[in-house]
Amino acid sequence: MATRTFDVIVIGAGPGGYVAAIRAAQLGKKVVIVEREHLGGICLNWGCIPTKALLRSAEVFHLMHRAKDFGLKVEGASFDFDAVVKRSRGVAKQLSSGIGHLMKKNKIEVVMGAATLAGKGRVKVTTDKGEEELQAPAIVLATGARSRSLPGLEPDGDLVWNYKHALQPPRMPKNLLVIGSGAIGIEFASFFNTLGAKTTVVEVMDRILPVEDAEISAFAKKQFVKQGMTILEKATVRKLDRGQGKVTAHIEANGKTETQEFDTVISAVGIVGNVENLGLEAVGVQVDRTHVVTDEFCRTGVEGLYAIGDVAGAPWLAHKASHEGVMVAELIAGKHVHPIKPGAIAGCTYCHPQVASVGMTEARAKELGHEVKVGRFPFIGNGKAIALGEPEGMVKTVFDAKTGELLGAHMIGAEVTELIQGYIVGRSLETTEAELMETVFPHPTLSEMMHESVLDAYGRALHI
Repeated sequence: MATRTFDVIVIGAGPGGYVAAIRAAQLGKKVVIVEREHLGGICLNWGCIPTKALLRSAEVFHLMHRAKDFGLKVEGASFDFDAVVKRSRGVAKQLSSGIGHLMKKNKIEVVMGAATLAGKGRVKVTTDKGEEELQAPAIVLATGARSRSLPGLEPDGDLVWNYKHALQPPRMPKNLLVIGSGAIGIEFASFFNTLGAKTTVVEVMDRILPVEDAEISAFAKKQFVKQGMTILEKATVRKLDRGQGKVTAHIEANGKTETQEFDTVISAVGIVGNVENLGLEAVGVQVDRTHVVTDEFCRTGVEGLYAIGDVAGAPWLAHKASHEGVMVAELIAGKHVHPIKPGAIAGCTYCHPQVASVGMTEARAKELGHEVKVGRFPFIGNGKAIALGEPEGMVKTVFDAKTGELLGAHMIGAEVTELIQGYIVGRSLETTEAELMETVFPHPTLSEMMHESVLDAYGRALHI
């Protein structure tokens, strides 16, 4: 078996792996990246990007139905479901091929195949041409994660879907059950509901979007119910009876179990790390609940072996994976690096209305002993939101009453996934309420609500 030597081997070409490879190459390292399926990983091919393309189609369709509100006429608005899906796949394909170009540009060798750790600094790769061995003093695991499958709720691609099936759906659901109301579940619920599916969401926790601030969750629920969704909280799908073209779900809530019939079920009950068949145990890597255990610098405890992104645990977000990839590449190159703080990583959910947040919820800040000042500003008080015809939403900020530190920011409404970046930069620069108040926000913009929310925390809001 032929052996080839590199400075860095990256296993997995998702947003963590390919970015780690690019940064290592920029720093003068000879890099090889091993990928068993698609360049761009889940994010580009089956996650973040194609879902946003679908949701954009749903958003345009929603606006077509509201044309009259804007003084416009649209008659007989309808959609071509296959064309909507085709556009989404085209967007994913375009970006995936872009990664191939970036690999060439940075002189990174790409090996398509399945990788296994074969000992210290050694990786065995099985390709369609056979086996080869790669050697390097530094190896980066970026193997990602896949959807969790619960007993009795296993996806079959026909009646019961996971996210991959939902992105290439065999049909448009008429009566849809979504199990799980995290970002993935709510985005699919929002998409299919907007296109006319009768949609029910079941969440085992006491509220939907359970990682978000409680006020934001409550606001979101109100909007989804207004849009015709049925939301069942503190509820569990005990089993699914699959029949001819239908599924009978046994849903337990408030101590009693009831059955309901659906034509389609989407299971979005979390993810598990891709840790199998990598030879992790043989080299002494510690795995905890399907995730590789690392320190704050993504080191596994095995010399020269790092793990980044979803396989290394929460938060399971592409932007976290990319930043870890950069940090690890710089660490390998001997640079001084700063660990990534989980509190600096924003979460964005692209349902309608959008949800975005960074830092602590109000409840978490209080739990940790902070005395807090909380500001809120509604979209209805903002000129740009009214002009856009998007008056439903809110910006909420949480400050430490003693120091003025911005502990957390939480938003729901149009384009908040873009707005949240302002607060992320603020937290990164360790800004206080005084600096945010003194910042001039342009008018008319949605961002003015970010200013007003800060002012409101200190009893100084101008437009409510």
